[in-house]
Amino acid sequence: MSTLWRNKVVALAIAFLAVLVVAALGSLVWSPFDPYTTNVAMRNMPPMTASENGGFPHLLGTDPLGRDLLVRLLQGARVSLGVGLLSVLVSGTVGFLLGVLAGYFRGWVDDVVMRLVDLQMSVPSLLIALLVLYVLGPSLVNVVLVLAVTRWMVYARVTRGLMLSLRKELFVDAAKTLGASHLRIIVRHMVPNLAAPLVVLATLEIAVMLLTEASLSFLGLGIQPPQSSWGLMLAQGREYLTSAWWLVTFPGLAILLTTLSVNLIATWLRARSSDINRDRLGAEVIEPPARTVNGTEMGRA
Repeated sequence: MSTLWRNKVVALAIAFLAVLVVAALGSLVWSPFDPYTTNVAMRNMPPMTASENGGFPHLLGTDPLGRDLLVRLLQGARVSLGVGLLSVLVSGTVGFLLGVLAGYFRGWVDDVVMRLVDLQMSVPSLLIALLVLYVLGPSLVNVVLVLAVTRWMVYARVTRGLMLSLRKELFVDAAKTLGASHLRIIVRHMVPNLAAPLVVLATLEIAVMLLTEASLSFLGLGIQPPQSSWGLMLAQGREYLTSAWWLVTFPGLAILLTTLSVNLIATWLRARSSDINRDRLGAEVIEPPARTVNGTEMGRA
């Protein structure tokens, strides 16, 4: 923890994400404005505009339907972050399981899984997402499923590579010699060694999912009104770019700062994981004894 707080940039990124999550969830309990109530008389009001009833001001202004932009932004945070986390959870679980099976058992299982990975990676992910959403129709559940389907192969390839490396380790051979089952070897001895790199990968994938969801919503195939997401807010505000700059500035900043924070945290986690592995390997190095010939030291073996 002390290492984390010495890195001010990463600490600031974590603090930003924590404040964003608390504010987004807190708006479910208390909100000065209803995110769905329209008021045409207050449409496209600039930031810090006083409310009609003299209560809480519109800190970030209002949108073309007179809805408070800050409340809509927090609602969009819940949707965008929720989609990102759920997509990573689903795609990570599927890719992890297939990667474990392919890397451990090899043979025809490995061939089938990796050919599926090669086939899907040969087609642009955004094109697959657009095609599936066009056929199934845009909705929150469909967006999560589509994002999961287009990214599972990343986890499968990484997990398979790690499993191929681990299955050659001595502790795996020792477990097999002692009669441990395949399930016990995988769960008790190999999976714990996969945790650190997969956590880093999942953290990076959250940023990818956020950007992909924003792209789909911007194109009209993601989150649909009256729900709110950052990409949808950008699409709705682009027509007022010259007259109401706040409609695209604040959602754009939200996407930028969130993805930047997630990438900074992932980079820090990867560096910390490398340092821990280096220290562990260094501690395991045992210097061999010196060779002597006729009582004279000849150097290390």
